[in-house]
Amino acid sequence: MDALRIRDDFPILRRTVHGKPLIYLDSAATSQKPEVVIDAESDFYRLHNAAAHRGSHALAEEATACYEGARQRIADFVGAPAFELVFTRSATDSINLIAHGFLAATDHARQGRSADRRFVLNPGDSIVITEMEHHANLVPWQELCAKTGATLRWVSVDPSGRLRTEELDELVDASTRLVSWTHASNVLGHVVDPRPFVQAAAKSGAVTILDACQSIPHMPVTLPSLGVDFAVWSAHKMLGPTGIGFLWGRSELLNALPAVDTGGSMIGKVTMQGSTYLDAPARFEPGVPPMAQAVAAAAAVEYLSSVGMSEVFAHVSALASDAAQRLHAIDGVSVLGSPEDAPAIGVSFTVDGIHPHDVGQLLDADGIAVRVGHHCAWPLMQALGVPATVRASFSVYSTADEVAALVDSVMRCQEFFRLRTAGNGSSRTTGQVTSQVTSQVTGTVAT
Repeated sequence: MDALRIRDDFPILRRTVHGKPLIYLDSAATSQKPEVVIDAESDFYRLHNAAAHRGSHALAEEATACYEGARQRIADFVGAPAFELVFTRSATDSINLIAHGFLAATDHARQGRSADRRFVLNPGDSIVITEMEHHANLVPWQELCAKTGATLRWVSVDPSGRLRTEELDELVDASTRLVSWTHASNVLGHVVDPRPFVQAAAKSGAVTILDACQSIPHMPVTLPSLGVDFAVWSAHKMLGPTGIGFLWGRSELLNALPAVDTGGSMIGKVTMQGSTYLDAPARFEPGVPPMAQAVAAAAAVEYLSSVGMSEVFAHVSALASDAAQRLHAIDGVSVLGSPEDAPAIGVSFTVDGIHPHDVGQLLDADGIAVRVGHHCAWPLMQALGVPATVRASFSVYSTADEVAALVDSVMRCQEFFRLRTAGNGSSRTTGQVTSQVTSQVTGTVAT
C-alpha cells in the first residue's frame, strides 16, 4: 500500500503543530478521518436528513435506506449478517449494554420472572477477564459483580507482558458465566489469540465477549469464525466518526438478552398495561438513531476495504515492529512487552530517568502526537511495574519516516534532559523540568 498517497486523503495531516508538520502517532486512541468520511456525514445532513424508521415521505425513506444500508456494509466488513449488528454510542456503551442485560436478567430471575439462565448471576458465580484489559472491559464487570454477588477472576500478566493463558484451566470452571478479553492490547500492541478463551468458556457454557477495538481497525477479522458470542468495537478508531459504536452478537443470544433501554422504535406493541419489544437489532436501538454517524462509519469501512485489510495489517505491524526494534536499540529506552510477541498495532516504551509526560511534551514540541499515561489500563501498568508509558500507535497514513522522526526525537529528549540535569543538579522534580521543557520548546513563560 502507498501510505504517502493515502495521506493526501486526510486533511488534518496537512496542518502544523508548534510550527512543525504534524506527525500523528496516537491512532490507538482515535484515528484521523479521510475526506470521504467527512463528506459522507455532511452529505447526509445536506441531502437526506430525516428520522429513519419514522415516516413514509421521501426523505424519511432515504434516511432509512442510508441507515440500514450502512448497517449492511459494516456487517459485511466483519463477515456477519446485518441483523446481528447493533449500533450503540461507543464500544464502552456496547459492553455496558451487555452488563446491564446480565443485571436485568438477574433481577428478573430474583423476581420470579422469566429469564435466560445464561445471563443470570448469583453469589458463587464468576466472571473471568484478564489483567490486560482496558478499563471499559473491567469496571462494568466489577460493578456487575458488586450488584449480583458474583466473583471477578482474571488471567494474570507476567513481567514481560505475556498473558498467562494457562491459568484459564483453573479460572474457568462450572461457576463461570462470562469470559471477556481483548483481541489486541491497546498498551502493548500485541494480538491475543482468542482460541484458549473460547475453548475454556465452552467447557462451562459461559458467554464470551471479545473487545475488538484495536483489532478490527487494523487487521482482517471475521467475527463469526472466531467462536465468540459477542464482540464490541467503535467507529472512531477505524477512520470513522465519533459517537457510534458496534455490538455484534449471535442472533439467538441477542434476542435472549433483556432490553435495557426502552422507548420508541424498539417496541412491537404498546398498551397502557404493557409493551412488547422487537427482535434485535431494533430492540437495542431506542430513539432516533445515529444516522449520519452510521453513514460515515460505512464510508470508513469502504475506505479500509479499498485499501485491503491484509495490506493494512502488514503496513501497521511493520511500522510497530520497526519502532520497537529502533527504540529498543537506544540505550536507556525500554520497550514494554515480551520480545517473542512482536507488537502489531503500536508500541509502548519508557525512557530511563524521564517521566513519560515530559517525554510526551518534548515530542509534541517536535510536532509528534503520542499518548502518555496509563492508557486506561492501570492494572496492566501495575503488573508491569511502571506508573505510565509513552505509546506510539499507527494507522494507514503512518510512515516509516515518522517512525524515524519519533526515534530521533526520543534521543533529543534524552540529550535535553541530560544537559538540564548536568546544568541544574539532579534534585529537580518532574513538574519543574516539565515547566522548563514547555518554556524552551514553545516559547511560553514558565511559572
